[in-house]
Amino acid sequence: MSSLTLDAAEEIVGAALKRAQALGKAVSVAVVDAGGFVISVRRSDGARPLTPDIARAKAYTAAVMQRPGKMLKKWQESQPVFFAQLSQLPGAALPIMATEGSVTIKKDGEIIGGLGIAGGTADEDQQVADDVLESLGYELEFAAWGVAGTAAGDAAKPEKAENSENSEQTEQTEQTEKGA
Repeated sequence: MSSLTLDAAEEIVGAALKRAQALGKAVSVAVVDAGGFVISVRRSDGARPLTPDIARAKAYTAAVMQRPGKMLKKWQESQPVFFAQLSQLPGAALPIMATEGSVTIKKDGEIIGGLGIAGGTADEDQQVADDVLESLGYELEFAAWGVAGTAAGDAAKPEKAENSENSEQTEQTEQTEKGA
């Protein structure tokens, strides 16, 4: 079982701040472990005051939901009440933010943490996160829920995977509502 060390987290944070600076963006960066517990948070000079909290929530989401925030967006759009309730669960330490710049840290097929970037546009936050994790050798592909063997980046069947994921989530929600 792998874990995300402080040195590895600091390497990710440092690389993300450097990459954002190259884009001319002042951002905050957060790295959490697989359980969503903070390992490192840094706010660059000039980053808005709320960005560290946003970065922490993004990192937390990616870790505890075990999928990048970008993958969670369609699910959140189709199940807004469910997502609103996730943040109200007794064990939820932070809000669930299904958005860009929220990326699961995965190595050797194992989820070891989450990375959150906040301060640029959604696309810029995502670009920084993806560029940094890829350059450091972390995995960026995730199978869609309910679709065995289909990677999130599989160009051959993205619509089918998304529809299957949404259908499964809708079915689970309907079953939960009937049982409640």
